[in-house]
Amino acid sequence: MSEVAAAGALSLPVAGLPAEDAAALTELYIRGTAPNTLRAYERDLAYIAAWKQEAFGAALAWPESEAVALRFVLEHTGDAGPAAQAVAGALVARGLRRDTAPPSPATLDRRIATWRAFHRMRNLPSPFEAPLIAQARARGRRAQARRPQRRSANPITRPVLEAMLAACGPGLRGLRDRAVLMLGWASGGRRRSEISGLMREDVDISEFDAKGLVWLSLLETKTTGRGATPRLVLKGRAARAVVAWIDAAGVTGGPLFRPISKSGRVLERRLSPDGVRAILRLRLARAGFPPGFASAHGLRSGFLTQAALDGAPIQAAMRLSLHRSMAQAQRYYDDVDIAVNPATDLLDRPAKPAAAKRGDG
Repeated sequence: MSEVAAAGALSLPVAGLPAEDAAALTELYIRGTAPNTLRAYERDLAYIAAWKQEAFGAALAWPESEAVALRFVLEHTGDAGPAAQAVAGALVARGLRRDTAPPSPATLDRRIATWRAFHRMRNLPSPFEAPLIAQARARGRRAQARRPQRRSANPITRPVLEAMLAACGPGLRGLRDRAVLMLGWASGGRRRSEISGLMREDVDISEFDAKGLVWLSLLETKTTGRGATPRLVLKGRAARAVVAWIDAAGVTGGPLFRPISKSGRVLERRLSPDGVRAILRLRLARAGFPPGFASAHGLRSGFLTQAALDGAPIQAAMRLSLHRSMAQAQRYYDDVDIAVNPATDLLDRPAKPAAAKRGDG
């Protein structure tokens, strides 16, 4: 989201603050909030405002009433009546909802969190703190309890990735797409925004000639704060692919991955997260996979799934994927078919010879 759009989403008058101080506070929020969070704020606020307009024929109020907050929870949890269905249908027509079915509990939680955040920004009490609404949300969450849905229909495991790489072809686009896919997968399953956000200055190739290593310094990720992300390493084919792209494209500074014009010229601007998604879809299609086979999250789930298939310790995989929660990363290990789990072969593996004891002659 641009700074102009961010300012529009965050510039809410704060009770008791002069306009000059409110503007300074808005600027502080923009500089201190991750771009992805700003985009989520903007989308959520647009949805909430449209919902209230459709449901009540009125604009958002600050602070919002408990009655409005309660109706928001009820209409987005479980079965809705005819009036709520009509509101949902209007929001679908406006492109703000996919369908009239209730959103997932995670989506509803995020929208409520945004609404609460905007109350805090204005130094106002949130209606969602009321015991009745908190109870309704808790009961609704239990009523909607279901197994988390996969973000990608299929993980991009090593065989899938190899087929995609083979489909990249020659030329600059092939070099770039192979580097994008290999870096995204081999560095722990990076998100689209993390791949597109890399700058040439974030890539250290000083040890490539001697050791074959490329070091990545991500500014921040979804699970690590700004400046707190550990360096990640690429080696082997992934390292060679990234260096080959840098050399061929002449990237000496600025964005690492960039669009390529129809005439084959590397452009100066950054490849967007949507551009990363387009690369993935194109290479999946050219490798013969059906539409919708996997999403960009398949790079992340595929890395962890392959780590489980290869018997890599989950702690080692998490060191690259940067998962904060062992339980979250464990889901990918649990999804591996028990019949191919390396641990099921322990009895039939040949025993390693015991090390000779010191002093034996």
